[in-house]
Amino acid sequence: MDERRKPAFVPLLCLALAVLLSEAPPRCAAFNPRMLFLVKPDPIVLQDHRGALLTGNLTVNLLFYGRFAPAQRAIVADFVRSVSASAPHPQPGAAPSVASWWRTTTLYRGGGARLRLGRQILDERMSLGRSLSLDNVTELARAAGHHRGAITAVLTAADVLVAPFCMSRCGVHNHARGGAHGMARYTYLWAGNPAQQCPGQCAWPFHQPLHGPQTPPLVAPNGDVGADGMVISLAALLAGTVTNPYGDGYYQGETGAGLEAATACAGIFGSGAYPGYPGKLLTDPVTGASYNAVGLGGRKYLLPAMWDPTTSLCKTLV
Repeated sequence: MDERRKPAFVPLLCLALAVLLSEAPPRCAAFNPRMLFLVKPDPIVLQDHRGALLTGNLTVNLLFYGRFAPAQRAIVADFVRSVSASAPHPQPGAAPSVASWWRTTTLYRGGGARLRLGRQILDERMSLGRSLSLDNVTELARAAGHHRGAITAVLTAADVLVAPFCMSRCGVHNHARGGAHGMARYTYLWAGNPAQQCPGQCAWPFHQPLHGPQTPPLVAPNGDVGADGMVISLAALLAGTVTNPYGDGYYQGETGAGLEAATACAGIFGSGAYPGYPGKLLTDPVTGASYNAVGLGGRKYLLPAMWDPTTSLCKTLV
């Protein structure tokens, strides 16, 4: 498929902001919002720009680029499976489910999307090399095919360089055009494993932050700082994709460059969060891991708060 035009990437994760600062450093400031900061932003209201949203049944295809251990792939795949899983009636004292986190998207216009796990594609030989541009990410997503009714998630391994990974972002979501006449729109995203390159930026709070108070990091719920950190990015990107897929849905800021459903609440994981503190969380009594949601098979995750359009507040699970 050929693209009708090249989409302009916009950062969704700019984590070089010092926790104690009140503004982004110069490198980040050039990108403006659509960023995930490590600090709580000022109260905002996401405006509905009335563009098309992704609703109904959608498939999420995972393209693992580089070497991922089977356990790492399972962490990500189980998260996607858990997002729209049928959940039993919540019991008193039971931990929130991943599905209950995703249900916040049903409060947006159109009623949200129900996600299912689709294809899992392995590119362990790194067909485009170990160093990628964002145009390469678009190429990988396009080559994966099967875009109608689907979101393609390109996930890069810890030793794969994606410019400018860490300098300004940990992941992005975007859209492009393809098909025989270049008219079909499809959505895709990229998230990187931050274990080696920038854990202090993109794996917080499972790693000490690059700036700000150097409090002890939390224990990752699946014992993998990189994979658990990547799930945080993936969760935020999926929420942004369905509520602002083409840059004219729910966002605040410049056209195509606004804070979105989860980025508006970045750094907030539980109630009482403040800069440098992710908020009240649940703790596994055996491993000491911190989490706020449970998926299929009892797998635990830490997921970002999501902006609730009915209250204009960041909704947390705990």
